[in-house]
Amino acid sequence: MGVLTRAIKNISRRKMRALLVIIALGFSMAILISVPAGIVANQTATQALTENFNKTLSDMQAEINKTMTLIEISNSSSSMPGNPFGNSSGFMPGPMFGGSQSYMNASIIYDARSIEGVMIAIPYLEKSEGVNETMTRFGRSFTVLRTKYTIVGVSLNSSLIDNYSILPANITDGRNLQEGDSGVVLLSENNTEYFGVIVGDKVTILGKSFTVVGVHGSTGFSESTMLYMNITDAQTITGLTGSITKLDVYAENSSDVDDIATQIEALYPELSITTYKDRLSQLDSMQSMYESTLTTAQSTLSQTEATAVQEILIAVVATSLIVLFVMLYTVRERTKEIGTLKAIGFSNWNVMSQFMLEGTLLSLIAGVVGIAIGSIGAPMLTSVLLPSISTSLFGGSSRGFGPDSQPTSSGIAGAASTQVTLSPQLMLLALGAAVLLGALGSLYPAWRASRTKPAESMKYE
Repeated sequence: MGVLTRAIKNISRRKMRALLVIIALGFSMAILISVPAGIVANQTATQALTENFNKTLSDMQAEINKTMTLIEISNSSSSMPGNPFGNSSGFMPGPMFGGSQSYMNASIIYDARSIEGVMIAIPYLEKSEGVNETMTRFGRSFTVLRTKYTIVGVSLNSSLIDNYSILPANITDGRNLQEGDSGVVLLSENNTEYFGVIVGDKVTILGKSFTVVGVHGSTGFSESTMLYMNITDAQTITGLTGSITKLDVYAENSSDVDDIATQIEALYPELSITTYKDRLSQLDSMQSMYESTLTTAQSTLSQTEATAVQEILIAVVATSLIVLFVMLYTVRERTKEIGTLKAIGFSNWNVMSQFMLEGTLLSLIAGVVGIAIGSIGAPMLTSVLLPSISTSLFGGSSRGFGPDSQPTSSGIAGAASTQVTLSPQLMLLALGAAVLLGALGSLYPAWRASRTKPAESMKYE
């Protein structure tokens, strides 16, 4: 009978004990491989977070540079709390947050255009429609008005469409809106699912039928609810004729911006006016928040890595001790058998290798079980064993500044998702560790077994 066959037979002689030992070792090995997987995932998430933040700041800086002559005007009450960009980010308060939407009289368009140095004034009308939903938080129920779609009315002038990118650029089906369009609508991909329509179908919005001419893609939540139409159509179906929610004023020269903004503020002191300098200030503030978030993430990652080292050491020691004690008990239990083997000619090396193989084989089986447990439970194990890293600053979506800006990132800074998975390399490393720990744990018991004398072994029953 070969040494491997004997090892398998000896392990299977006490099935219940072997099963319990394998399960205990399996969980120890699962921790041993899940913790490194968690560290890798957190490192990847932190790196992605840094890249997302840097890209977002770079995109915003580029947008600011492109809009040095832009003055954004909106009703102060239309700016969402906590949103430093007012309505230019595409957010609308009210339906989602229980607030109310505010509007400006369209006469401001003509007042703005009459100011010396103004090149063009572009009006927008945004109106969100939603449904009441009941939510439960911390044992309390409350009702919120959840946005289902947002109507965005734009001026369909070919010069504006061509030069100011007032419409989404990512058309996934059909065509974009164009000059002269009326009675037609450009839906988002989510809108098509909500209304159950495709390009060419008719869709009823606030009691009026529109033809779907195209579908646009989006990366953020706000864009995913937006549908675009002629501003006149939007004013008609919403009953807001003569009203707008936002006005983008472009100066002929960046040197005229401050003077134009001052004149508009004198005419409409109740309105919110944002210029290039304000956007730079907002960018600096956001950069400070990002840097603080990154510092916290890096600090947590360092703490996580230190914790992981300790837990890996504990798992290694626990695995080795389990094998050591099990094999010591096995040697003591089989002392008489060892004496018999030596009496019939087994050398010290034969006996030692026999017991080391049994311990190694036991650990190898436990390693396979540990990989199986880790493959399923690694996310849960790492969430329990390691400190969590926050990988997002705040949700939502940034369109940059003004209508020139199209969606550039998912979330203001992007959220790096932490996915804990076991790589093939880590699985192979785990099997190697199982074999090594099994051999080390079995070394002393096997050596002790090899030193047993046949005459002494006969004393044990």
